Amino acid sequence: MLARKKYLYLFVIVIFTISIFMVPFKKSIVCKKMHSKEILAFMPVQKEQTFQIQYTHSIHLSEVKESYKILKNNDIRQYELMYDDTSIGMPSEAEEGEVFIQKNGHYYIKNMKRDFRKFNLSTGQVVANHRLIYKNKIYPFKNFIKPGTIITIEVKKLSLLQLLKGVNIVGKGTTTDDF
Repeated sequence: MLARKKYLYLFVIVIFTISIFMVPFKKSIVCKKMHSKEILAFMPVQKEQTFQIQYTHSIHLSEVKESYKILKNNDIRQYELMYDDTSIGMPSEAEEGEVFIQKNGHYYIKNMKRDFRKFNLSTGQVVANHRLIYKNKIYPFKNFIKPGTIITIEVKKLSLLQLLKGVNIVGKGTTTDDF
């Protein structure tokens, strides 16, 4: 009878230990290789539920900043777009319900409600220099993802095992004042 209890306790401890490593719990912005489950990098998110992606447009070589909000269901909503040039590849007007503003030499499309479960991004090899901005810190994608890689960006909870395997990009950025 005593041996049975030992095995039961051992079994419970093993299951508990496995569940600690396997149960997703940490909400993160996740960058995966497109068409793969391989996590290349992640950014744990807390109360700050917004982030931006900024890059240099490859044709007119001006800065573009896309602003996103993480929704309660972990979908990603693009709510603003800021850019400097309305030439090739950039919108010259807002869509229905959106607001187009020109201010201080920049163009803005505000009040956007473009929702994504996830979206793909081809990280720039030459000009683009894609950067993730979160909590006033800038994280160049090239510091943790090979330039030219097509990635999928999504928000999901990660398990301890996934956190240990991926590249946590916290602490690998600079403040927006330094950029």
